[in-house]
Amino acid sequence: METIAVIFFSYLSGSIPFGLILTKFFSNKDIRKIGSGNIGATNVLRTGNKYLAVSTLFLDGLKGYLPVAIVYNFYPEQIQISSLMVFLGHVFPIWLKFKGGKGVATYLGVLFALSLSLSILFVFTWIIVSLIFKYASLSSIFSSLTVLIVTVLKDNVVNSINPNLSQNGNIKIILFIFFILIIFTHRKNISNLKNNTETKIKI
Repeated sequence: METIAVIFFSYLSGSIPFGLILTKFFSNKDIRKIGSGNIGATNVLRTGNKYLAVSTLFLDGLKGYLPVAIVYNFYPEQIQISSLMVFLGHVFPIWLKFKGGKGVATYLGVLFALSLSLSILFVFTWIIVSLIFKYASLSSIFSSLTVLIVTVLKDNVVNSINPNLSQNGNIKIILFIFFILIIFTHRKNISNLKNNTETKIKI
C-alpha cells in the first residue's frame, strides 16, 4: 500500500505542467504551439519572457525535489521509485496525453533531494559545457553522464577500501536510469547535433 501511495504521489507531483500553466496564465499563449512544443523552461524562454522561463525552471526543479524529500523522510526505502516516478510524471504527464518535457530541471530537483554534492557537480558541469559549446541539450546530457561516472568511480574506490562504507549502490541505479531517459528525451536534439542544426543558447 505504501508503494502504491508513493507511486501516485510522486507521479502526480511530477506531472504538473508548470511551463504550460505559467505561459497560459501570464501571456495567454500555448507553449505547445511555440518553438519545439516542449513544456520545459528552454522552450518557455522562446516566448521571449525570461521571467516565465526562470519560474518554470525553478518550479520544475521544486516538483522534483519536494516529493522525493518527503518520501525520503517518511519512506526512505521507497526513494528510488519516488525519484523515477517524479521524473516520468514530468516526461509523460497524463494531463497532456503523455507529452511532457525533457526532464532536466526535474532531474536536478531530484538530485538535490538525493545528494547536494552531486547537484553542485551537475550545475557546475552544465555551466562549463554550455559556455564552451553553447548547446543546452549537450550540456544536460554531458552533465548527467558526469554525475553518473563520478558516482560509480567514487563508489568503486570506497568499496575497494572498505565495502561497509559503500552507500551509493541505490543512487547508481537511479542515476543510470535517469541518464538513459535523458538520452531518450533528447533524441531529437542528438540528431540535430549530428546534422549541425541544433539551436544554440544565448549566454
